[in-house]
Amino acid sequence: MSESEPSQSGSSPFPARRSIASLLVRLLTLLVILAGVLFISAGRLDWLQAWLFILAYGVFLLIYGAWGQRNDPGQIAERSKIGSNVKSWDKAILSVYTFLLFVLLTVAGLDAGRFRWAVAPAVLQAIGWVGLLLAGGLIWWAASVNTFLSRWMRIQDDRGQQAVTTGPYRWVRHPMYGGVIIFMLNIPLVLGSIWALVPGILIVILYVIRTALEDRTLQEELPGYREYAERVRYRLIPGIW
Repeated sequence: MSESEPSQSGSSPFPARRSIASLLVRLLTLLVILAGVLFISAGRLDWLQAWLFILAYGVFLLIYGAWGQRNDPGQIAERSKIGSNVKSWDKAILSVYTFLLFVLLTVAGLDAGRFRWAVAPAVLQAIGWVGLLLAGGLIWWAASVNTFLSRWMRIQDDRGQQAVTTGPYRWVRHPMYGGVIIFMLNIPLVLGSIWALVPGILIVILYVIRTALEDRTLQEELPGYREYAERVRYRLIPGIW
């Protein structure tokens, strides 16, 4: 369930402004890196699919950041830092994920942007956009009900973490990861690259492993999660796993 923090009358607006400025700087930096990898590997700037993807992703992150700063600043702060008790295996997994993401973007640029080895037809690109909309909706839904969403696997004792049972968590225990998996499978299609599906599938496998490890950790260390897992049987896909 989500948490809210009572506002204090007369509090200075400057910390909030600094947080927003920091958020915008991080967003801009991420988009510049994303564009750099895509367009350098493509060897050209006139790549419409890449521009549309960067624009859509930037708008999504901007809306999420603005919503979070207004409605759930604790979640935004949590996702902006590395806690002291992050699991070592999760650091390793996220390092591999970052590498694979760069590979995915580079392969997409080389394939769809430069050499056109196996360009996805328009119908698959359209399916990719539908997939991104579904992924964004699922991720947003999870974020709107779970203030404890974090980039890293850690037990948030400092924030009073508890098992979340509302929203999509009524059907699967890790809907955020489900959204990420759908997202990663559809980025190559949106960019028009069939070959980029290879690192995309590797990222999916990595997130399945991460889901299993995180779920086991939560059952062992988060009070009430084991009972929640007994009620909600599935981790990612209802009726399957």
